[in-house]
Order: sequence, then structure tokens, then C-alpha cells
Amino acid sequence: MATSAVPAAVDALLAILRAAPALAEVRIVDGPPSVNLTERHRIYVGWSPGAEQAVDITQNFASAGARTRDEDFGIACYAETRTGDKDMTLRRAKAFELLAAVEGALRATNDAPTAPTLSGTVQWAHLTAGSLVQEQSDGGALAGLSFTVTCRARI
Repeated sequence: MATSAVPAAVDALLAILRAAPALAEVRIVDGPPSVNLTERHRIYVGWSPGAEQAVDITQNFASAGARTRDEDFGIACYAETRTGDKDMTLRRAKAFELLAAVEGALRATNDAPTAPTLSGTVQWAHLTAGSLVQEQSDGGALAGLSFTVTCRARI
């Protein structure tokens, strides 16, 4: 019996995003950023700037008898795009393009029928919240979207 579906769900989300054709040119990062930030487009799974936790978890008994539990959790994620130019319009558009690719990867298709269940690790998963950040620096424009992938599992 599993205590939580979170570890398997996070691993499945990483695998789904890494396999998504629309994200082929994007670095998918497990957890917080490393020192090397040379990639122009990144998606972090299990990390978001300013977030105090990687995943929020709530569990309750699923029925009388306490044999199963429902687990609801939100995986903190962050999509970031940066270049050397100062064109915030392009960066903002690219950030939302990355978010759309994540959302698309979580939808069921003929090729990926188990995507909304994170390959069977949860009952369902979907993108539920987002927050845009924008920065200008000597290095150029940066746009980032913090977002949450919310899941329900039966354990």
C-alpha cells in the first residue's frame, strides 16, 4: 500500500513533458534550478520561485472503513523564457506558448491516452493556476509563469 502517489506522479509528469514534441527544445528540470542557466527556455517541475514547497498534499478517508484514502495535491511548476533582447512582448508570448504545451501534454490523445492520469499514477491531473512574472535586466527580457498541476489520487 502506498503512503502517497506524489513520487510516482512527479516522475510521470517529468516523463510526459520530456516526451512532448512541443517541448523538444525546452529543458525540463526536476526540482530547483542549478547554477547553469544558459538554456533559453526551461520548465521546472516541483519548484517555483517564492514557493515554500514543491507539492501541497491533502489526504482524507475515501469511504467508511478507512480502507482507501483520497489524496489531492498540487505540484508547483515554473516555465521560464529569456533571451538577450529587451522585447517583453515576445518573452510573454513564449511563456504562454510553453504553458500551452504543458497543458496540451496533459490532455488525452490517441497517442497519449493516459496523459491526464499521469500514466496511471493518479485519477486525474490538470493545470489549475498560473501567475506571470516579468523582468528586464542587462541580460535582456525574462518572462516566467508559475503554475500548478493539480492531481487527485486514490491510495
